[in-house]
Amino acid sequence: MRKPNKLVALIFAILASVAMLLPTSAYAEQGTNDNSGSITINDAEPGHTYNAYQVLVLESFNTETGKEAYSYKANPEWEKWLRTQTQYVSFDNQGYVTWVKGADTAAFAKAAIAHAKDKEAGINPAGTQVAPAAATGSQYSTVKFENLNLGYYLVDTTLGTLCSLDTTTPGAEMFEKNEGPGSNKEVWEDDDQSWGDENTAQIGDTVKFRTTIAAKPGAVNYVLHDDMDDGLTLNVDSIKVDGLAKGSDDSNGDYHVVTTGLGDGCTFEVVFHRGFLDSITAARNLVVTYDAVLNENATIYTIPNTNKTRLEYGNKTTPDYTPWTETETYTFTFDIVKTDSDNQLLDGAEFELYTAQTGGTKIALVQESEGVYRLATAEEQAAGGFESAVIVAKDGRATVNGLDDNTTYWLEETKAPEGFNKLDGRVEIKFGEKANISTTMTGNKWNEGDGGVHIVNNTGTELPSTGGIGTAIFYALGGALVLGAIVFLSRKRVK
Repeated sequence: MRKPNKLVALIFAILASVAMLLPTSAYAEQGTNDNSGSITINDAEPGHTYNAYQVLVLESFNTETGKEAYSYKANPEWEKWLRTQTQYVSFDNQGYVTWVKGADTAAFAKAAIAHAKDKEAGINPAGTQVAPAAATGSQYSTVKFENLNLGYYLVDTTLGTLCSLDTTTPGAEMFEKNEGPGSNKEVWEDDDQSWGDENTAQIGDTVKFRTTIAAKPGAVNYVLHDDMDDGLTLNVDSIKVDGLAKGSDDSNGDYHVVTTGLGDGCTFEVVFHRGFLDSITAARNLVVTYDAVLNENATIYTIPNTNKTRLEYGNKTTPDYTPWTETETYTFTFDIVKTDSDNQLLDGAEFELYTAQTGGTKIALVQESEGVYRLATAEEQAAGGFESAVIVAKDGRATVNGLDDNTTYWLEETKAPEGFNKLDGRVEIKFGEKANISTTMTGNKWNEGDGGVHIVNNTGTELPSTGGIGTAIFYALGGALVLGAIVFLSRKRVK
């Protein structure tokens, strides 16, 4: 019986020797806190900071195909928090940590990042690196953490999105798979019922805008900045984010709106709250809608009234921004040229503007200067004592500003120049696509091709003058009667 025992002992000795010769990458015993770990991040965004946090300590592991096994315990500074995350991890009696089957990894990463950023938690990164500049001809660079204890690591970035969770065995390779967020601004064109980058409107019209934010998982510090030209008056109450709850400040709701105390000259900001941003676990669009009124300060085509937005995001001391995206709103003008039948300028004609060829609504106007008028805003019309201006052609000319080139207007002459006949119907004012109806005439005579709305008045035919003819007739008739009486009396005496 002794010989078999010796044989068994020999076999175990051989097996032990073979085990010692196995590659260390396939199996590791206790003592993995030996600074042999590393994490390499490819496609890193230059200038952004990456932090690596060791959540779990890797005590031992086996990476042999078909026999993969890992033994984790909590990093002491994470253990208290981890024991509350029962939906993600579980602890056995010896303190070993296992993953809960079916748990959401992305949600765990979000929660872990939030915990790491909580100053009261006292969590320190195991390593911090700033991505270097990209090599010539490349957009991205590489970040490498070295001399790490083996374990399960969470890596985040000031790009504002999560990077990855992975185990160092002993090395781990990650890719910056997150893009920065994006934003895109559009304006509503009511003529063709579509969203685009430009539209046309008349003064007093409400213009609708929307900005779409392409939000990413791990979103951090999202603030939408919006800048409107002076020709647009924001309706603050119209600002909303589809599907989200508006709060009065960062203590309630998913976002709040700021319109005062803005240091960058913006018209308003939409500040998204951390609680909502932490809930984003997959790419999604945040649609911000609002409107504004084209007001009396509107610039006239070819100068647009612009509205632009950009998104602030990330954890850097100096924030990152998406590029500005801009919309353009145009409004138009027409010139009246009043002449006689020889195309010589006439002074003194008066006009009003209507919405229809007959009947319709008179369009309220404001006189800006002599011979220059514009459409009135709703606020101006509502003011006490408001009275729509009458267009008076000064030296045969007048200008009306603030019209929509997709609308047809009708001009009615209410008073003709002295001695001329008033027009018997309204004149159609119809713009072409994105074009003013302006005149280029010089001097006192309009020539073909000078443009503008050319309106001709004719004189009436002078009626014959009766002068004193009526009195002369009475005198002649009276003389004839006297003469007849004399003749009659003379004849009577002769008899």
